[in-house]
Amino acid sequence: MKIYEIREMSDEEILKRIEDNGNNLIDLRFSHELKNLTNTAKLNILKKDIAKMKTVLKERELNAPVADKD
Repeated sequence: MKIYEIREMSDEEILKRIEDNGNNLIDLRFSHELKNLTNTAKLNILKKDIAKMKTVLKERELNAPVADKD
């Protein structure tokens, strides 16, 4: 997934996608341990996609206007 595609998504979509990819990553790790995973590159791709999505969420959080604490 490209970073520009992630930036076009809403926060809710990104959070749902992170959860789905996390569950998928667990399944792939399990398959890898059982020697059933043929394309092990999927593990790294999923981890990088999750990291990209978390980065975009953090950028949005830091760029959000800060409310006064008075």
